[in-house]
Amino acid sequence: MNRYSLIALTGILLTSSALAKPLEIVIHHRYGDAPLLMESARYESAAKETFSVTRLAYLLSNFSLEREDGSLVKLDEFAFVEAHQRSSFSLSSAPSGPFRALHFDVGLGSETNHSDPARFAAGHPLNPLLNRLHWDWQGGYIFFAIEGHFKAPDQASAGYVYHVARDPNRTRMSITIPIDLRDPGRLHLVLDVEKLIHGPSPVSFSAAGRSTHSNEGDALPAQLMSNLKAALKPLEFENTQALSAARAKVKPIDLPATFTPYPLSLPRSFPLPNLPLDNPLTVERVELGRRLFHEPELSRNGTISCASCHQSEAGFSDPRRFSIGLDGKATPRQSMSLLNLAWKDSFFWDGRAKLLREQVLEPIENPIEMDEKLSRIPAKLTALPGYDAAFKAAFGTAEITSQRLGLALETFLLTLISTDAKFDQARQGKAQLTPEEQRGMELFFMEHEPAHGKRGADCFHCHGGPLFSDHRFHDNGLGDEKDFGLGTITGNPADRGKFATPSLRNISLTAPYMHDGCFATLEEVVAHYNTGVTRSPNLDPNLAKHPDTGLGLSATDQAALVAFLKTLTETTRKPSPRWKNGTLMQVPLSWDSFCHLWLAVGELQSKFCIMSDVLPKISRGEWTAVRCADLDDMRTQNILFWQAQGGTAIRQAAWEIVLDYWKANNLNPDELRFCRSTTSVRRS
Repeated sequence: MNRYSLIALTGILLTSSALAKPLEIVIHHRYGDAPLLMESARYESAAKETFSVTRLAYLLSNFSLEREDGSLVKLDEFAFVEAHQRSSFSLSSAPSGPFRALHFDVGLGSETNHSDPARFAAGHPLNPLLNRLHWDWQGGYIFFAIEGHFKAPDQASAGYVYHVARDPNRTRMSITIPIDLRDPGRLHLVLDVEKLIHGPSPVSFSAAGRSTHSNEGDALPAQLMSNLKAALKPLEFENTQALSAARAKVKPIDLPATFTPYPLSLPRSFPLPNLPLDNPLTVERVELGRRLFHEPELSRNGTISCASCHQSEAGFSDPRRFSIGLDGKATPRQSMSLLNLAWKDSFFWDGRAKLLREQVLEPIENPIEMDEKLSRIPAKLTALPGYDAAFKAAFGTAEITSQRLGLALETFLLTLISTDAKFDQARQGKAQLTPEEQRGMELFFMEHEPAHGKRGADCFHCHGGPLFSDHRFHDNGLGDEKDFGLGTITGNPADRGKFATPSLRNISLTAPYMHDGCFATLEEVVAHYNTGVTRSPNLDPNLAKHPDTGLGLSATDQAALVAFLKTLTETTRKPSPRWKNGTLMQVPLSWDSFCHLWLAVGELQSKFCIMSDVLPKISRGEWTAVRCADLDDMRTQNILFWQAQGGTAIRQAAWEIVLDYWKANNLNPDELRFCRSTTSVRRS
C-alpha cells in the first residue's frame, strides 16, 4: 500500500463519519408525573393490586427518520435500554437535516432475532451478556421485559415476569416531533409505566398470570405492546454541539518493546469478552501471573497462596465450606470458582470489586486470609530467584509494584476458560446425552407456568447462555439473616440478600454450593428450589412467581435435572480451538495504526495481512486478520488475529468472518478497501 492509498483510505473513513450528525436519545422512565422508583411496592393497578418494578428492559431496532416531505431515512442501528441503568443511546449514522418524526421497532426483525448472538462485540446492544435478553434455549431475543412483585388484596405477595418475544410481537413506534439535525441533537422521550399497566387495556397481575413467555394463544404480550404505544411519548428535542466527549485513547500499561501475544481459544458459540484494553494478554504476563497465583510468599508467613483456596482440581474453588486462612481463621463465605472471569464485570459474591486487578489484591491484605501488606511484597519477591527477570519480561523493567502484581494476576485469571464439557460436545455432535440427561436439559430450559401447561425447572432465567450465568445479583430464597450480600455494599435495602449468580460450568467440581456453602450436593440444591424457597421482599421475581410449595418436580425429574447439571463439567482442562488451525490473539491497536490496516488479496497462496507499526513487535510469520472488536465509529483499541496457513479456502473463510462482523456492528462493507499483493507482510 502506497502513501496515496493510505491517505485515500483514511479519507474515506473520516468523510463518512463527518456527514453524520449524531442523535442522542434519552428515555425517562416515569410513573405518572414522577420518576419511576425501582423495587418500590408503592404502585397500584386498576385491580387494586400493589406492585413494584424490579426490571424494565427492551431492545429497539429498525430506526428511520421522516423528512418534511414524508420520505424516510433508514438507520441500520440497534439499542438496548434498561431503566435506571442504561436509559440513553446515540444513533451515530443519523444524517444532517430537519426531520418531523422518528420511527423504530420495539423488538427485532426475524433474521436478526434468530441469528447467532455470539457474533456481537462486547459493547454491542445485542450482545447477550450486555442485555440479558436472549432466549438461548429457543434461539431468539426477548423484545420487552418487565419484572417485579405484586400483592392482590387479602393475598400473599408474589412475583411477576412478563417477557414479550417472538417475531409477531415486534411493534412499530412513531414519535412525532420536530428534530433538527443540522447540528447534533438530543431527543427526550418518556415511558410512563402507569399507562403501560393501566391501559388503554388495563393489566391485572392476578388475572393475567404471574408470567408470560409469549407462547401462542397468550394475549398478554399483545396487550402490553398495545399499552406501550400509549406509554411511550416525546418530551422535547434540544440541539447540542457536543453530545459526548471523544472516547479517551487507552494505552497499554507498561507494555515492553517485545512481547508474545497469548493464544486465547474460544468456541464460536461464546460471546466475545470485554477484555481490558490497558492490560493485553501476553505470554509473559500470563506466566508471571500463574507463578504469583501459586506463590505462598504473598501471605504474611509464607504458607498460603491464591491456589490454596482456589484449587484447580476443584474448578478453581475450595472443596471446604469455608476457606481457612492464616492462624486457622475461617472465611465468612465459600470461595467462588475463578473460571470464565473474562465475561464478568464485578467480582466477589457481593460485587464490591469492579476490576479483576482490584479483586486479586484484596485477599492478600485481608487479615483473615493472607494477612500481608502490599508494601512488603516487592522486597519479598525480589529476594526470590527469577522474579526480577519475569517482571522485566512482562512490563519492560524489573520494578515490582502493587499495580503490576494486580495486572499480572488479572491476565492469568482471564485465561482460565471452561468451554468443553459433555454438553458442548453434544451440541457439536461429538457426544450424545443420555435420555435422563436430555430430560434434565428440557427441564432446565423450560419455564414453570402451570397455567400454560409448562412445569419446567425455570433455571435458564439466571443460568442461561453459554456461560450458564447472567452475572447479576439475585435473592434466591436462602433466607440468610446475617449476610446481606450486595445490600452491605450499596446500603440499599432493596439489595439486601442478593448475591452474584455463579456459573454452573464445572458444577460437579465446585461443591459445596451457595455463598455460604450451605448445600453439600447438587441434589440438595435442586431440593431447595423444588420444595419452596424462603419468601422475602427482595426474592427474585422469577422465583417469587412460583408456588409457595416450590416447583413440585417428581423424584425422577429431580434426578434428571442433576444428571444434566453434571454434563456441564469438563473432563479435561484442554481448551478447544475456535477455528481449526487457528488461534485467537489479542493485540492493542491505536486509531493511527488502524488507519494502516489493509487486507491483501492475491492468488491461491496469498494471505490476508495486517499492516501496522505494531506488527514487528508481535511475531514473525504470516497473520490473518479475521475479526475486529470494540469498533466505535471506525476507531479501535483491539483487534483479534488468526494465525493461519492455507490458500483460497482459508482466505474465503476469513473474508466471511470479517463481513459478518462488519454487518453485525452496522458498519458499511463498502468502507472495506482492498489492494492486491503477493507480499505476505509489509509496512506501509
